[in-house]
Amino acid sequence: MRGNSVFPIASELFGHERGSFTGATQRRLGRFESADGGTIFLDEVGDLPPETQVALLRVLQEHEFERVGGGQTVSVDVRVIAATNRDLTSAVAEGRFRQDLFCRLNVFPIRLPALRERISDISLLVGYLIDRYAQKAGKKIRNIDKKTMELFHAYGWPGNIRELQNVVERAVILSEGETFFVDEAWLTRVTPQLAATSVPLVADLVEHEREMLDTALRESEGILGGRTGAAVKLGIPRQTLESKIRKLGINRHRFKTS
Repeated sequence: MRGNSVFPIASELFGHERGSFTGATQRRLGRFESADGGTIFLDEVGDLPPETQVALLRVLQEHEFERVGGGQTVSVDVRVIAATNRDLTSAVAEGRFRQDLFCRLNVFPIRLPALRERISDISLLVGYLIDRYAQKAGKKIRNIDKKTMELFHAYGWPGNIRELQNVVERAVILSEGETFFVDEAWLTRVTPQLAATSVPLVADLVEHEREMLDTALRESEGILGGRTGAAVKLGIPRQTLESKIRKLGINRHRFKTS
């Protein structure tokens, strides 16, 4: 989904017509068109430029789009799974990500904890990665240095599992014996602050969602469906809105005018 301009990103998702931009020598079908009737996974959705966000919102709401440089409407039926490592609630507040698109993508949120929140998994992952890269390098590593494992457990892993993977691969390549170890200089020690960070982040997300629902309900005077209802304002199905209202314990009737 990354590119040097809006066109390559939009082209990747929605396709393009011949001659629509420099390098477009022939028509190309995009990911959405190819995934019609199935599922599409959008990685790093938080990095999408504003113009592409608008096009994505249209697909999610209307199930249709136009190829870059084309005028023909293409209809699709696609299940969308999106992922990002960015804080979209902050991006919405700062105006870098559309609130209506965030609501549309946040219908069924799944939060994957970072590696620093799964300390007990590190030993298992390290063992697996050592075996993987040792076999690739034609080496035999039978032991893991105790200090190295303590270092891995103390590190904050800002690069998450990919960083762990790179560190292990580097150590295996440089290894000359049967004991796996990592130079402490490769990593900067940090103290994970799980209790101070993970819970507030989840709480902030819930509170932000509540505020968005309250605003939509206030503007629609408590009406959920219809052309002026809160569901349309939020860009989500009425059933989803009702589910969120029940989950958050919101009394929509208090927004009705007498």
